[in-house]
Amino acid sequence: MQTTITREEAFHRLTDVLRCKWTLAILDAITRGVVRPGQMERELEGLTAKVLYERVRKLERYGLIERDVYDEVPPRTEYRLTQRGEELVRLLADLRAFAGLWEA
Repeated sequence: MQTTITREEAFHRLTDVLRCKWTLAILDAITRGVVRPGQMERELEGLTAKVLYERVRKLERYGLIERDVYDEVPPRTEYRLTQRGEELVRLLADLRAFAGLWEA
């Protein structure tokens, strides 16, 4: 169940995501199929387990990703984009293209 938030809170969440290099890098990694925490740590140089945990929790709270936990030994966790997360990734691709216009 989703709670309604104000426009101000929605803007705060968006800027919180956009200003953090790790949240953007994590979203990009998930888009590329890097969905397990260990994979992300190896793929994203400099990302620590602590920061990864903090960022994925935030992305979950904001409704951009969902976590799937599999009842296996050892336990397996994977992340996937929600519909809102997929929409944000599409917008980010547009921003990358726009930024490319400044390259000379």
